[in-house]
Amino acid sequence: MNTANIMTIIGFVTVATIFFTTIIIGIYLFMIDKRQKQHPILRNYPLLGRARYFLEQIGPELRQYLFDSDLEAKPLSRKDYKNIVKSAKYKRDVIGFGSQRDFEEAGFYVRNSLFPKLAEEMELNKDDKVTTNRYILLKNPLFTQRKEKLEEDTSINYLLNDKDVIVIGKKAKYPFKVKGQIGMSAMSYGSLGKQAITALSKGLGIAKGTWMNTGEGGLSKYHLKGDVDIIMQIGPGLFGVRDLEGNFNWDALLEKSKIPQIKAFEIKLGQGAKTRGGHIDAEKVNEEIARIRMVKPFHSIDSPNRFREYDDLPSLFQFINQIREYTGKPVGIKIVVGSHLEADDLAKNMKEFDHGPDFITIDGGEGGTGASYQELSDSVGLPIKSALPLVDHALKKHDIRDQVTIIASGKLFTPDRVAIALAMGADLVNIARGFMITVGCIQTLQCHSNACPVGVATTDPQLQKALVIDEKKHRTANYLITMRKGLYRVAAAAGISSPAHFKPEHVVYKDEKGIIWSLEEIYESIVRE
Repeated sequence: MNTANIMTIIGFVTVATIFFTTIIIGIYLFMIDKRQKQHPILRNYPLLGRARYFLEQIGPELRQYLFDSDLEAKPLSRKDYKNIVKSAKYKRDVIGFGSQRDFEEAGFYVRNSLFPKLAEEMELNKDDKVTTNRYILLKNPLFTQRKEKLEEDTSINYLLNDKDVIVIGKKAKYPFKVKGQIGMSAMSYGSLGKQAITALSKGLGIAKGTWMNTGEGGLSKYHLKGDVDIIMQIGPGLFGVRDLEGNFNWDALLEKSKIPQIKAFEIKLGQGAKTRGGHIDAEKVNEEIARIRMVKPFHSIDSPNRFREYDDLPSLFQFINQIREYTGKPVGIKIVVGSHLEADDLAKNMKEFDHGPDFITIDGGEGGTGASYQELSDSVGLPIKSALPLVDHALKKHDIRDQVTIIASGKLFTPDRVAIALAMGADLVNIARGFMITVGCIQTLQCHSNACPVGVATTDPQLQKALVIDEKKHRTANYLITMRKGLYRVAAAAGISSPAHFKPEHVVYKDEKGIIWSLEEIYESIVRE
């Protein structure tokens, strides 16, 4: 028998084996589907129903890459995502052909000046420069890998000059001075993995003039890897400043306060995406995280929905004062605003007792989270553009606005969004998801599952290997520098020499009919009592 006949027989046997194996497996699955009692679709349509569940499973990916338009996806559209990636990877923020914004919709706009500021008129330290790595795109073919090269790039740091430095905690023994108006919002080690936290710390340290918030999970050694200022958050679970029984530990607080990188403490009363309490799944609570938080390893963590140490503003203020006096460092609060009543009550008590927080972080309901509940994320707490004017107005009404720094957060990941927030009353801005994207997040919405495929929101050692710190840290720095550059560009267009000078008169609101309202008018309509 010749070779050709032998190969023919082998081929026939192989095909027949595959065919009959497929038939047997199909019959087996058919019988299972027909007899199972859980899924009606599979009972009525054995085998075929499995295709339905398969398509349902991969539906988010299909919509993300094939069916959703560039402007449709939530929480961040594909356009927003790509703009962040482009700023981080290529240090570029230009677009071609025109805006994709729907100008028929209502929205805020920055007022452009007939006589914008020239580059030489902008108030910043042009000698303060930073060197990062960025990619240069050489070719972007359709069917093969794009061609890029990595190069060093030195640019201005776009930090505020000495005259406009923002001082947090003017009455504290060790005030926190900030030259950059954009920092990293609270993201805990545990919600994010060590690779992500380290890359963010190092990247922010490269960019300088900024800060990172530890989140309620406590301070880890990974937050300290980069030379970046830190705001340590203290949540109701007291993670990182508690004893084994869960009581507040003043010795642990003092130990943390002696770390030079820690510039301030933040008391977390609420978060926009999870206004009450916090949660982390058991599979994320490894032994190291448990040691940092002083909890049992591999057990789910649910922090209380408020501090047990106090239940009203006077006792909260007393707690804040104790921490400030004990550490010498500024102390702030993170809140979610529900109406003008809470904002006014807060400001009135601060005025009456002549003390309170050195800064207030206002987190809008549109903010992100590693894990929360749908009903809280969707419907509890106001979005940032409604909440921010309420607090700013209340502080001005009671004549204490100059004593408090306001930090705003809630999808403020572009320079124009930051500029509008500053005009509405913020002094500084926090960003979370924008920075997550710089270290590799692709929005798979798996933050709560510990199965993040790119190693960002996971503590799984194997998945974290995908995140290369020495590459991603430069993307974090590039994004921040590009954001600050864009913010200065918007300020120049508005006719002001620094983004520290944004005021309500620099922004207008256009409604769906095309009628223009000043921000002062919108402000008044929001804060009316």
